[in-house]
Amino acid sequence: MSYFRFKHFAVEQSDVAMKVGTDGVLLGAWAGVSGVGSVLDIGTGTGVIALMMAQRSVAERIVGVDIDEAAARCATGNFACSPWAERLSAVCCPAQEIAEGEYDLIISNPPYFSDSLLSPDVRRTTARHTTEITFEELDSTVCRLLAPQGRFALILPTERMEAFERITRLRQVRRCDVRSVPGGAIKRVMAEFAREGVGAECLRESLTIETEVRGEFSDEYRSLTKDFYLKF
Repeated sequence: MSYFRFKHFAVEQSDVAMKVGTDGVLLGAWAGVSGVGSVLDIGTGTGVIALMMAQRSVAERIVGVDIDEAAARCATGNFACSPWAERLSAVCCPAQEIAEGEYDLIISNPPYFSDSLLSPDVRRTTARHTTEITFEELDSTVCRLLAPQGRFALILPTERMEAFERITRLRQVRRCDVRSVPGGAIKRVMAEFAREGVGAECLRESLTIETEVRGEFSDEYRSLTKDFYLKF
């Protein structure tokens, strides 16, 4: 089996199109969880972000949803083997079809390629491209399921975050610009959104993954992920 081991749980990922990656771990470690009693992870894949939410929060209900049957099955297995099995569940369906529920935190590492060449692997295309859920559909789903004081957290490449910001009906209340190296371009943006009237002015943060020395991780990246990665 293909396992990715963290300090307090392991993720089996042999039959999932998208493996554990830096984006998901960053978002799972960064998203605010204070006062969160329920979490919805859209596009859960292996379930890694949902598992991180279980480790970091006291949420009693954490649901991972994925359109891919193999991914939902994988997440279910990973949840069952974790220390938080009773708080986690996985559902196989399009996020747009979730019929009911209200969540304090909705979180997603969503597909974002829209115009690039599609992969011949259908499952990988679904995981990476906005062919199954557009940004408009994602926003509509989140607006329908988000609790009145809830937050929506996601991570996207810079230009795709700008595209999402143009269409969302929510307001950005927290943002973190992510660079690979000091002085480099912003490669990813993590953001939290809320309904109008919730929260104050947007809190802006930044994070650099490596130092000037190639392959050497920055103190801020280590601090953010130290509760998860074995190497820290």
